[in-house]
Amino acid sequence: MANNHPVASHRITGGGGVSLHVEETGRAGGRPILFIHGFNQCRLVWSKQTNSGLADEFRLITLDNRGHGLSDKPRDAYGDSRLWAEDIAAVIAALRLDGVVLAGWSYAGLIICDYLRHFGEQKVAGVNLVGARTCIGTPAAVAATGPDYLPLRPKLFSADAAESIDGLASFLRLCTFRPLPPEEFYLFLGFNAIVPSYVRQGMMNRSLGNDDLLAALKSPFLVTHGLDDAVILPSHGEHNAARLAKATTSFYPEAGHNTFWENAERFNRELAAFARSL
Repeated sequence: MANNHPVASHRITGGGGVSLHVEETGRAGGRPILFIHGFNQCRLVWSKQTNSGLADEFRLITLDNRGHGLSDKPRDAYGDSRLWAEDIAAVIAALRLDGVVLAGWSYAGLIICDYLRHFGEQKVAGVNLVGARTCIGTPAAVAATGPDYLPLRPKLFSADAAESIDGLASFLRLCTFRPLPPEEFYLFLGFNAIVPSYVRQGMMNRSLGNDDLLAALKSPFLVTHGLDDAVILPSHGEHNAARLAKATTSFYPEAGHNTFWENAERFNRELAAFARSL
């Protein structure tokens, strides 16, 4: 379904003065849903959500995380939880997203935890964790990670263009249960390739866990995870859900890390039902 609503672009100043590229579309008076992408991606990963029937009911906001897409890419600005939290807080404040649903894929689970730890749940109606990671740089994080992903990290961190592209291509193939059509694969590869290696290194060199935070949260959560996720294992989704006071789980058979892309119709239907329930 095409989106007949206009798309507005914004430049919003996040943590440490970083300029963030943010876009919004959909029904102006609808409940806001803020989509936060994962490691090495950009706002375009949510195209099957922003160009869907969700736009007729909800206000849909996407951003390029710091270091990604059209947002600023400073050095040494990826290890501080407070900076990530301030990015999300800035978008929520600038666009007046009271009662927002945060939908975060993969690494965005960490970003959402950063925000909730520093700014609390007051502005948030609910959270959709999508194949999401909530710990990094710890033994628990290694256990939550697919064994075929870990050997790719040296190539992903490399500043050599050919080596980096080879690693990115392998990573993208690992993200889906079925191979993407060429036009989709190379779209993803393109916006993965523009992320500098120092951004990838900075993001992956963090070390933290969030079990204590998850146990203290009162907001409703929807935990979405592919049963064939080879990047962040389904057991991590179960782990997160078990620590939350209000969690509903949705596990997708024959689905990898990119559930919202490979299974967009189901994902959009479940996200809409979750947002309506809040």
